[in-house]
Amino acid sequence: MADPSSFASPSCCLTRHLYLRCRVDFGARALRGAAAFTARAEREALRCLVLDTKDLQVFKVTVNGQDAKFVFGEKHPFKGTPLEITLPFELRRGQEAIVEISFESSPKSSALQWFSPEQTSGKKHPFLFSQCQATHCRAILPCQDTPAVKLTYYAEISVPKELVALMSANRDGEIPDPEDSSRKIYRFSQNVPIPCYLIALVVGALESRKIGPRTLVWAEKELVDKSAYEFAEAEAMLKTAEDLAGPYIWGQYDLLVLPPSFPYGGMENPCLTFVTPTLLAGDRSLSNVIAHEISHSWTGNLVTNKTWEHFWLNEGHTVYLERRIGGRLFGEQFRHFQALGGWRDLQNTINTLGDKNPVTNLIPNLNEVDPDVAYSSVPYEKGFALLFYLEQLLGGPDVFIGFLKAYIQQFAYKSIVTEDWKKFLYSYFKDKVDVLDKVDWNLWFHAPGMPPVKPTYDMTLANACVALSQRWIKAPLPVSHVQRMQQVYDFNAINNSEIRFRWLRLCIKSKWEEAIPLALKMATDQGRMKFTRPLFRDLYSFDKCRDLAVKTFLEHRASMHPVTSMLVGKDLKQDQ
Repeated sequence: MADPSSFASPSCCLTRHLYLRCRVDFGARALRGAAAFTARAEREALRCLVLDTKDLQVFKVTVNGQDAKFVFGEKHPFKGTPLEITLPFELRRGQEAIVEISFESSPKSSALQWFSPEQTSGKKHPFLFSQCQATHCRAILPCQDTPAVKLTYYAEISVPKELVALMSANRDGEIPDPEDSSRKIYRFSQNVPIPCYLIALVVGALESRKIGPRTLVWAEKELVDKSAYEFAEAEAMLKTAEDLAGPYIWGQYDLLVLPPSFPYGGMENPCLTFVTPTLLAGDRSLSNVIAHEISHSWTGNLVTNKTWEHFWLNEGHTVYLERRIGGRLFGEQFRHFQALGGWRDLQNTINTLGDKNPVTNLIPNLNEVDPDVAYSSVPYEKGFALLFYLEQLLGGPDVFIGFLKAYIQQFAYKSIVTEDWKKFLYSYFKDKVDVLDKVDWNLWFHAPGMPPVKPTYDMTLANACVALSQRWIKAPLPVSHVQRMQQVYDFNAINNSEIRFRWLRLCIKSKWEEAIPLALKMATDQGRMKFTRPLFRDLYSFDKCRDLAVKTFLEHRASMHPVTSMLVGKDLKQDQ
């Protein structure tokens, strides 16, 4: 089964290890270096290897030290350009060779965001971070950029000596750069095989605080203490996750707080979770994102979707585990409250995308579809709803966690598709096949819109919220209501990002003009797409400020993350 988002052919040849040496050049905004892959032939008489690239220069390719011919194929609008390497000799099936590629990334790489010193908290030093999921590793280095392939890696990264480099790996020390006394080389080792979307790099003036036996929090000096407080529950969450899912195999579990333009809530890079600073509420109230990223250490990073069409296997199971952790730490009613919130998020997403839209299928067809464009809460919340429904059908949380643990053990270190998951579900619950056969699998997997069945939710905590909201409700709220809400609750003074986001959306939908500058400010002060895209869309839909929304976006576009800029551009019909 081929991956529609990649040019690589893992059925012919597998890259099993990467030795990466590179130099981070802030002046040229480029990574320059060499990627040496240990590649194994998967069929007889192998003479050719195809790798994914995107906006890369390639200078030289060698195979076991011998020069190899290479040619770029045709450029695709979002998949990039295949790199076709002709091996200088045939490989037998099972035979390995070292394929080394000298390359340089482009300043406009979709995987990287470069910051000038004045764009950072400290204002003194430049900063760089990567975001490879789903298909951007190919914009850093040539690779088999498909989650079907897993590899180990060792890296040596040269950076200016006043900066720190971190990767999604265990730190293996640092040495002065023998070629340049103003630089040093950081070394990293990842001995668990990972898909290359989990390769990650950050370079900046970073400091750390120890918050647990296996956890450091990394951030710029200005945020490091606040971050250490915010994420102090990490070890308790790790222990709970281990109890639910099995041993944590990755060694270190560090957290890195990124600049505000980081496009996601978190990214589960192994050994080093990346998080948005919008989680820094001051009261640990947004720590479910940490529980989510911790859970990915099992579902996603250990058991991985084979293609992005099966992304729900990563995200549905991870949300399920995240909420199980929340249930352990804060009670079962809290888990149901979070679950119901997820169902409502799914309803909102499907209202926005349209209930006939094929990207709302649990398993979408991604042939000629950019995974970044297809991305939404559907794989998370429709996936979770299926698992929550199955939990209730098959005997409750204690029974279902047994399945989850066995599933992780069965498929650890592998990449799988939905059919593998379903076969294992049927074999694990072989005494309940009659119950499983009542599930309309075709509708759950292949129909757009809301799921065919709604699970049961304990409403205890939700009812209090609903009762209060009913006293305010009219849709959309007239301006007088939101003005009165502001008087009563002073929402404008609240800096919790999730509350502020919902409040400002309500104000704009109610056409309260005083909220326009506040909404524009939130949309641009940070770049987490969960907040930035809906705020810009709402502002664009409000005739009074459509032009201002477009103008503001165009002014900020150059300093935005490349993926955020592309997607907001589409939302505001500014895509070039």
